[in-house]
Amino acid sequence: MKKLTFLFLAGALIAFAGCKTEGCIDPDATNFNADADKDDGSCGFEGSTVFWYGASTSDFLFDDGAVTLTFYVDGNIVGSTAADVFWTAEPNCGQNGSISVTIDLGNAKNKSFTYSVEDQDGIVYWSGVQNFTANTCEAVELTF
Repeated sequence: MKKLTFLFLAGALIAFAGCKTEGCIDPDATNFNADADKDDGSCGFEGSTVFWYGASTSDFLFDDGAVTLTFYVDGNIVGSTAADVFWTAEPNCGQNGSISVTIDLGNAKNKSFTYSVEDQDGIVYWSGVQNFTANTCEAVELTF
């Protein structure tokens, strides 16, 4: 009887050890599963960007008649600020008062998006393409 119990327990242990926990195994993903040991293709990613400018750019905007600025990513408004508000150093993504945007990248680790910045009269001061990379914050300094 002892041999039969031992064989049963040994078989159960081998069967259990052979099971893999499926999930997202990429630590850059928003749904990373530390307990998973087999990737199931479910990983999802986000990337962030913070837009900023310094005092000389703010002075130029003021002299040019800009009062407010509106920031767009892929045609969607992501923030606005007074043109005379500036940074003395690069802000962090999400920092209070910053123009930060976090984009859902789906299952891609990086994607490019268009951006533009325009004033209250619709004058576009900056436009371009920004690459968003999973689990990072990219800073874009706007200058003249």
